[in-house]
Amino acid sequence: MAEQQQFYLLLGNLMSPDNNVRKQSEETYDTIPGQNKITFLLQAIRDAAAAEEVKQMAAVLLRRLLSSSFEEIYPSLTIEMQTAIKTELLTSIQQETSPNIRKKVCDIAAELSRNLIDDDGNNQWPEVLKFLFDSVNSDNVGLREAALHIFWNFPGIFGNQQQHYMEVIKRMLVQCMQDQANPQIRTLAARAAASFVLSNESNTALLKHFADLLPGILQAINESCYQGDDSVLKSLVEIADTAPKYLRPNLEATLQLCLKLCADTNLTNMQRQLALEVIVTLSETAAAMLRKHTTIVAQSVPQMLAMMVDLEDDDEWAMADELEDDDFDSNAVAGESALDRIACGLGGKIILPMIKQHIMQMLQNPDWKYRHAGLMALSAIGEGCHQQMEAILQEIVSFVLLFCSDPHPRVRYAACNAIGQMATDFAPTFQKKFHDKVTKVISSILCPFQVISALLQTMEDQSNPRVQAHAAAALINFTEDCPKSLLIPYLDSLVQHLHVIMVAKLQELIQKGTKLVLEQVVTSIASVADTAEEKFVPYYDLFMPSLKHIVENAVQKELRLLRGKTIECISLIGLAVGKEKFMPDASAVMQLLLKTQTDFNDLEDDDPQISYMISAWARMCKILGKEFQQYLPVVMGPLMKTASIKPEVALLDTQDMENISEDDGWEFVNLGDQQSFGIKTAGLEEKATACQMLVCYAKELKEGFVEYTEQVVKLMVFGLVSLTVSRVRVAAAESMPLLLECARVRGPEYLTQMWHFMCDALIKAIGTEPDSDVLSEIMHAFAKCVELMGDGCLNNEHFEELGGILKGKLEEHFKNQELRQAKRQDEDYDEQVEETLQDEDENDVYILTKVSDILHSVFSSYKEKVLPWFEQLLQLIVQLICPNRPWADRQWGLCIFDDVVEHCSPSSFKYAEYFLRPMLQSLCDSSPEVRQAAAYGVGVMAQYGGENYRPFCTEAIPLLVRVIQAADSRSKENVNATENCISAVGKVMRFRPECVNVNEILPHWLSWLPLNEDKEEAVHTFDFLCDLIESNNPIVLGPDNSNLPKIFLIIADGVANESVKSEDACSKRLANVIRQVQVSAGLWTQCVSTLNETQQKAIQDLLNTA
Repeated sequence: MAEQQQFYLLLGNLMSPDNNVRKQSEETYDTIPGQNKITFLLQAIRDAAAAEEVKQMAAVLLRRLLSSSFEEIYPSLTIEMQTAIKTELLTSIQQETSPNIRKKVCDIAAELSRNLIDDDGNNQWPEVLKFLFDSVNSDNVGLREAALHIFWNFPGIFGNQQQHYMEVIKRMLVQCMQDQANPQIRTLAARAAASFVLSNESNTALLKHFADLLPGILQAINESCYQGDDSVLKSLVEIADTAPKYLRPNLEATLQLCLKLCADTNLTNMQRQLALEVIVTLSETAAAMLRKHTTIVAQSVPQMLAMMVDLEDDDEWAMADELEDDDFDSNAVAGESALDRIACGLGGKIILPMIKQHIMQMLQNPDWKYRHAGLMALSAIGEGCHQQMEAILQEIVSFVLLFCSDPHPRVRYAACNAIGQMATDFAPTFQKKFHDKVTKVISSILCPFQVISALLQTMEDQSNPRVQAHAAAALINFTEDCPKSLLIPYLDSLVQHLHVIMVAKLQELIQKGTKLVLEQVVTSIASVADTAEEKFVPYYDLFMPSLKHIVENAVQKELRLLRGKTIECISLIGLAVGKEKFMPDASAVMQLLLKTQTDFNDLEDDDPQISYMISAWARMCKILGKEFQQYLPVVMGPLMKTASIKPEVALLDTQDMENISEDDGWEFVNLGDQQSFGIKTAGLEEKATACQMLVCYAKELKEGFVEYTEQVVKLMVFGLVSLTVSRVRVAAAESMPLLLECARVRGPEYLTQMWHFMCDALIKAIGTEPDSDVLSEIMHAFAKCVELMGDGCLNNEHFEELGGILKGKLEEHFKNQELRQAKRQDEDYDEQVEETLQDEDENDVYILTKVSDILHSVFSSYKEKVLPWFEQLLQLIVQLICPNRPWADRQWGLCIFDDVVEHCSPSSFKYAEYFLRPMLQSLCDSSPEVRQAAAYGVGVMAQYGGENYRPFCTEAIPLLVRVIQAADSRSKENVNATENCISAVGKVMRFRPECVNVNEILPHWLSWLPLNEDKEEAVHTFDFLCDLIESNNPIVLGPDNSNLPKIFLIIADGVANESVKSEDACSKRLANVIRQVQVSAGLWTQCVSTLNETQQKAIQDLLNTA
């Protein structure tokens, strides 16, 4: 009894507001053995005399104990003790008078049930199922609530008996949803039904069977929202997210209800936003299904716009010197976000016509809030309506620019926002798909004078610093993505304006302490310099003294961001103007950076200067090159500290999550079964930047970085499996081959040790990486490492694991294609779905290219020895080159067989039955990519294949010639394939002359030269041309050397197009040919006179460099 009283005291202290008391109590609690904890906690819960908060705390702790430590504690309890726990819990639910405590005990029962489902799906606690059935049919409302609460918390409670009880479950839920006397039962039943649907999201038959429960769920949502309870509505959002197909039979009713709730201003903002969230989520998870209900979507658009108008007048807004984060709970932010997402989800073809007229009306409204909302709406839809807005961009931009001089500052702010957003959304590099078109659009509309002058004019708005700052931010967006050639004509005016504003704002900083505009102007200068590059040299001296002054003097805590941005600006200007111009200041700048660096230990972890410093050091490294090595001892400590940040993670259940807010820097991923994975994201962006900077140092300094390779490789190997930020994993992958390059200087033993350390991690990461963009980087890095390390770098275990993973990737590739074909048969299939499927296909093909890269590295390193290992993949590669496969499959399948021939011959011929016939047939394929892969294969057959391939080389020649002589063979899409065919013909003549009539083909081959696109094959053709000239081949030289002018022309074009570079071995041989002709003045004149100015310069360059 005394022990139990002590335990009550401990529970009380665990809730103490005093941190020290609480911490001490937690330590004491942790020392109590698990079995004793269960006994004490159960007694506390069952003690009628105990205070409610003590019982509540005991219930929470018991649930957590079962959630986190079940395997360590429960199985070691005696059977009697286990039975007693089960009995006590059920008795407590039946006898407990406090609804709150009863609910918490239900949570414990659900948690215990979850852990008592064995691997075969048997529920080891059958009594709880009987309790559920008895309770749900009880006259006691409290027991009915308890049964529903347990089922809501753990809908998988029936285990492998679920199918057997399906009708009973359905009847139970329907009956409770129709309980007219008890609204709380109806609400709980609806939540339980939603939870059951979510836990069976992939069971299509079950979802269909339970479809008739949805009207009851919708009714419960409508009722509960007006009682101030949005829990069922939240469940509907979850269904829209993970099981949207469940809503299909009642989609119209679902959307109508959400629209009604969203429009009802009597409800709370959160409830209205949740109702809108259902529609927006469906636009992302079931876009094709939603596109069939465009009438309702069209009605939701004005609701989003109405939310965006929900702004408050704030007299101090324009003068604010600290920018607060957006209030994500506000209607204005929620409406804007919804508009952005629905435009991306449904596409511009649907959304733009729905919204265009509304926006135009809003922009003409006398109330500033409507004009502001209209401009923010334009910003929001740019990404999703990209293609459709592009056609009317001129009209939009011209109209938006008018609002830069609107009488209301917040409208001017919104106009700057729209310009900045469009400058990003429609920039040449933003969407590669529209690259050519967009470049023309941007160059004719966005870049000219009107945009720059409108922004500069707005930046002079001295009485509204917040607007000034945003105009500067728009200018940053604009210049970041602006092609250099388009910026140069405006550079002088732009720079002079920026200088005037910077000087004025520097004075303001000294006099008033205001800094917001100066922060943005400094970044604008950095962005202009970054784009202008060497053209910024004349303005260097205009800015550098002031920028250094800021770094020297802006030491107060509130100026940290300004100082960080100025450090960034200085380093970007240095990189732009180059080493020669920057060097006189380099020493002073380095001293300033070093001073900041030595003060680093005093900086708080969230100091914004840290990430700016890290990036600035990397730029200084690029500027100074090897001279930067001396600063590494100072730089590396803080950089490694930042790169080593370990994020805080937690596995939380629903109750725990209620105590943690996403505003505290936590992000959550729902794992189902009422559990979520939480991660605290603070510092993770800085960690990613630091990892990228380490990559930069390894790349720039090479062997100069060798001192740090060991500690960096340990960090990066861990980073490969970092679940936090994808940029960390990408940087880790990129670093691996670079670190090996750095470590080479230490000799083969050190290099091999380092490789062994990273190899296992790389292979494991290829097998487990979920993000396809990151996966491709890891695969690429692994392939480069294998090429670098060569024969012997992989042991049997590595090969076994790698083979299994590559096999899995290929099987997944085929499976994904089948799934996409199935989606094309879906009733919701439309052209937008097809676009998505094609994007998915491109992603898949990109991974296939990386499988090819890895196989290439293995074949080139191991040669014929690796063929027995390769045979496990053979049938899958053969499947790729079947005639019915998509062209990309056939292309990469052939590339893999090209590598087999190139690196594993003559043994490769044993697989000839699988690939030779498809390869020859592919020479005439309609896809140029497939023709290119096939032609390359013929070339390597001739060069490396051996005697067995002779008849096939003969057979290939007429097919190759036919491709080369086709009318459109030199068109943009065909030229690479054609050049590979020309190279292949050359290789057959060079390495297998017996397979072809060389004298007949040679004049044709000469007329096809030079190769301008495929630089690699161009070197092969020039090598062969040198052989022929050096052997005085009469066909090539012609009677009395009459072909020499033609040969000069071929060489000149090759050099001018950079098909031949000074480092290529054949460039010396070509230069010798030219020098031999120089000896004969008449012949020289004859050859040179046929060349134009560019070609003559190319010949001269070749003579000077080779």
